[in-house]
Amino acid sequence: MIKAHELNFDNGEYVFFNIDLFSSKNASETPWYRADDTEERNIKARRAYESLMTVTLRTPTSAEYRHFSNEVKARASEMFPNFTYGEDEVNSFVGAFHDAVLLYALALNETLAENGSISDGHAITKKMWNRTFAGITGDVSIDSNGDRNADYSLLDLNPQTNKFEVVANYFGNKRIYEPVPNKTIHWAGGRLTPPPDTPTCGFDGSKCPPEEPFPEYGIVIIVLGSILLIVLITVFFIYRHIKLEAELAEMNWRVRWEDILFGAPEKNKKLERQGSRLSLRKGSLPSDCSGDTIAVHLNDAGNRQLFTRTGYYKGAIIAIKPIPRSNITINKPMLLEIKRMKDLQNDHIVRFIGACIDFPNSCILTEYCPKGSLQDVLENEQIKLDWMFRYSIMQDIVRGMAYLQGTEIRSHGYLKSTNCVVDSRFVVKITDFGLHHLRGAIRNNEEDEHSYSYFHNKLWTAPELLRMAYRPPEGTIKADVYSFAIICQEIVYRNGVFYMQNLDLSPQEIYQKVKLGAKPYFRPTLEEYDCPCDELAGVIRRCWAEDPADRPDFQALKSIIRKLNRDGDKGNILDNLLSRMEQYANNLEALVEERTADYLQQKKKAEDLLYNMLPKKVASQLIRGESVTAEWYDSVSIYFSDICGFTAMSAESTPMEVVDLLNDLYTTFDSIIENFDVYKVETIGDAYMVVSGLPDRNGILHAREIARMSLSLLKATLTFRIRHRPKDRLKIRIGIHTGSVCAGVVGLKMPRYCLFGDTVNTASRMESNGLPLKIHVSPQCKDVLDTFGTFELELRGNVEMKGKGSVKTYWLHGEKTSSDSPGVSLNIL
Repeated sequence: MIKAHELNFDNGEYVFFNIDLFSSKNASETPWYRADDTEERNIKARRAYESLMTVTLRTPTSAEYRHFSNEVKARASEMFPNFTYGEDEVNSFVGAFHDAVLLYALALNETLAENGSISDGHAITKKMWNRTFAGITGDVSIDSNGDRNADYSLLDLNPQTNKFEVVANYFGNKRIYEPVPNKTIHWAGGRLTPPPDTPTCGFDGSKCPPEEPFPEYGIVIIVLGSILLIVLITVFFIYRHIKLEAELAEMNWRVRWEDILFGAPEKNKKLERQGSRLSLRKGSLPSDCSGDTIAVHLNDAGNRQLFTRTGYYKGAIIAIKPIPRSNITINKPMLLEIKRMKDLQNDHIVRFIGACIDFPNSCILTEYCPKGSLQDVLENEQIKLDWMFRYSIMQDIVRGMAYLQGTEIRSHGYLKSTNCVVDSRFVVKITDFGLHHLRGAIRNNEEDEHSYSYFHNKLWTAPELLRMAYRPPEGTIKADVYSFAIICQEIVYRNGVFYMQNLDLSPQEIYQKVKLGAKPYFRPTLEEYDCPCDELAGVIRRCWAEDPADRPDFQALKSIIRKLNRDGDKGNILDNLLSRMEQYANNLEALVEERTADYLQQKKKAEDLLYNMLPKKVASQLIRGESVTAEWYDSVSIYFSDICGFTAMSAESTPMEVVDLLNDLYTTFDSIIENFDVYKVETIGDAYMVVSGLPDRNGILHAREIARMSLSLLKATLTFRIRHRPKDRLKIRIGIHTGSVCAGVVGLKMPRYCLFGDTVNTASRMESNGLPLKIHVSPQCKDVLDTFGTFELELRGNVEMKGKGSVKTYWLHGEKTSSDSPGVSLNIL
């Protein structure tokens, strides 16, 4: 309202309405006054509030309500001695609650008098709609929508008393608006009547033209000048557009796969392929890419790294980075992005050569840096780095990022030590930036993985990006400065990313703490005595400041790092490090073999985990990269079960106790179902779903397997002990059904083997309509079980099921044992 006053909206041509249903009487009388505010602002607010009207609930004035208020206050003073009502009467909501209980009680009594049920909510509600009675807050009634017909009051500012007073009431039962006798509405601006729908000069002032019109010759000059300027600008942009379109149409960046040579050329037979150790994001090379071998590294933490494949193009070694996309559409945004990449020329930026977009050999071709990534150099203990070289690394990164900041690329978005690579002259260069249309699949794959690797890759990411639901792929300049600070801490300690002294945290725990942003802000270890000077530690802390505005940009960092590196221009870094790097290169082959063996071991673990999540033949198809087609199964049997009273038990238990309960129960179940020809589909909360007859068909034996499994699980439940509630007895409800389903894999990033069809819904209905410690059997399943002649079934009768109508169902009590049948006999009262 103060802002409305400053914009002259309180001149009498506008009226503001305020809906305030909860404020007390005292608070609603002088809402414009603030005791802790300045007198000037209170005066402005007093003037502005003349244009405001407040709609609030009407306060009852009957003697019954005053008596009710007195009783409430008296009881409150007895029960809560330290609480004092500040109002003359209690809030009208209290009386509304009182009347609501009475209305429900009256409707309930009438329902019971008509031999109705206390659980028949529909009948009780209908009685409430058809009843009106005089409550302490007035006549109480319910409209056709189930809402109470409420009474409201209109409050207006009295300029004599400077208080808001009731000037009119609206009665919901009567639907009548009644002004309060001897009370009038005071319109702002001294008006005696309400303002018109449209202000006198219009909302934009167009109805009040200036007194002196603008000269005609001035209008002509402005128009002609504007037209000439527009024509010149248009011609300039048309020329630029034509030139740009011509450059884009050339597509000189496109490389054919046949033009890439694998294997050393004749003139360079002595040059063997060593494989750049650029750390790639998740993804694999095309399966038919022949040529150089690829070395795979699995470190102790499980973070996967691939050495970049290399080849020859136009006589130069290039790095080949695959694009895991089956279809790449060439559009203008992608062509513009590629042109920007081609135009980049800097000693500290990896040069973009081109791209091959021919499936299945889609890949990005960049300059080859044979010395590997900065992370590899820092983690290699055989390489001794003095502070001159460490400063040189920081300076190279800053120079590359400062150049990138001044181009149309602007920012990197994924800056980390794994995409800072070292060339043959030991110059650090920046890679893996830009080309978001081509890298889209790689970025999306990384973001969809909620694994160790996912959180490890986030350790360089600025907290403001972590908190974004949809972070921009290009990131921000200030976020890149944060990533640079994390790399600097890596350079200082050489103990990996986000090193914490005397603290062992997983990447996920670090991710959560940085994202939370609680004070003191969580950052890696950085002590002044570990740095050659206090200034370096201060610069790093400024770069990873929580507020992006407190971080310097890369242009400022260039001069700061240059001052710190006073000896950076003295001596030859290459000469000082050649002997150390030769030793590193000599041990590369053994290192590759060791890491390859680690990779194969971890690959087997990953495959074993996948076989536990999906049927083996389905998992094998996915591993081979084949598409999994859905299958139709004419007859399968499905088991559903859940825990009775699980919601109440969860409310009375801690989260860890609930998790332990489910883990103990389903571990027991999992060990039992291994003895039957069944497949566990999934567990959702306390629900357990098992199927037989797929993915391997077994004739009609699926019904027998599910029935026997159900009896075994029910028997195990009777002896199951709840850890945190040993005296309680666990009860499960089981339903089984036989029918046809469609089964297939849904999703590519986190594939799930799912069942579809009415059989699944019916099996779920059998479970939900069953009873504790009972096995509810559908008629279709019963018909199949009868063919075996060993199962003991009891007719339950017709059961109303949602979407099915009346269904004749049965109870399964057990199976008659025989010499060749491992049956289970189970009788439960």
